[in-house]
Amino acid sequence: MLTIIDKYILKRYLLTFVVMMALFVPIGIMVDLSEKVDKMNENNAPSQEIVLYYMNFIVYFANLLFPIFLFLSVIWFTSKLASNTEIVAILSSGVSFTRFLRPYIIGATILSVFVFFMGLFVVPRSSEGFNKFSYQYLYKNRKEQETVNIFNQIGDHDFIYVSSFDPKRLQGSNFTLEHFNEQDELTFKITAETIRWVEQDSVYRLLNYTKRLLHKEGGDTFVNGSRLDTVFGFKIQDLSQVSYAAETKNVFELNDFIEEQKRKGDTNISRFQLVQYRRLVLPITVFILTLIAVAVSSVKRRGGMGVNLAFGILVAFTFVFFDKIFGTLAEQSGFSPLLAVLIPNFVFGILGIYLLRNAQR
Repeated sequence: MLTIIDKYILKRYLLTFVVMMALFVPIGIMVDLSEKVDKMNENNAPSQEIVLYYMNFIVYFANLLFPIFLFLSVIWFTSKLASNTEIVAILSSGVSFTRFLRPYIIGATILSVFVFFMGLFVVPRSSEGFNKFSYQYLYKNRKEQETVNIFNQIGDHDFIYVSSFDPKRLQGSNFTLEHFNEQDELTFKITAETIRWVEQDSVYRLLNYTKRLLHKEGGDTFVNGSRLDTVFGFKIQDLSQVSYAAETKNVFELNDFIEEQKRKGDTNISRFQLVQYRRLVLPITVFILTLIAVAVSSVKRRGGMGVNLAFGILVAFTFVFFDKIFGTLAEQSGFSPLLAVLIPNFVFGILGIYLLRNAQR
């Protein structure tokens, strides 16, 4: 059963977090709008699309900076408790430091459940709307629109590759299709300088193509041409994989998507798994940051709240830095995505335990 002190601290915990979000999200919107309003006007973005974009931006931005907002809000109100000697009064009344942490744990649990389900279902939809608007109206001429080095397995015996693909033009460069028989022997191979999807005819158009037929007895056959309209047993989406694809899928869609990409031999599996693991581990991050924030700010210091906030900002950005470093390692090398997510939380979990023990003394 919650005591009056528990309710008081829990209320301050949740209310300060909400106020922190309510203060910084509008600032984020104004900064973003000031930077992108010219691009929106230049590309004739409709007003209703802009409104929808900023509705998605609120969720996307809040989710992105959620750990920092949480950390600073806990430091803020706990430092005020310490500066008003309220924490000293609570502990002097016979309440142990562990018991003092109870409302913080309850608050962290509430936010963990909230952010967990938001991350699984709501954030992916907002991320999809946010990114689609960005690439349609803000980054029309940016190279990031093209995906590069796409390798996919389609069916049990066919493999396709393009060195780059432009989703706006539905055109790929350096296309290759290889077909293998039941004995995993290459039977034919098609290469083309470009491949383009022709919507009105529902065909693929190959330019400067070569088709090679391999015969067991030798003497391969080559067919060359400058243009060929044909059909293939794959979809145009198999040639394109936008970098934010995993972010736009809910938990069930993401699980199926990862399994499908594994079957196709996609080289971006680590990036997709990183998104999956971060969603699952985020609730743990909430507890770790809450405990560190309490340990840092529960002691009254010379210099007051400013010292606690400065130290808190340093710790928060160090955590984000570690998370980005290990995330990049997982995306660009063979480093395990699961370890990339767990290591920062493990390191800062140890730091939290150490700080809590010092705070108790």
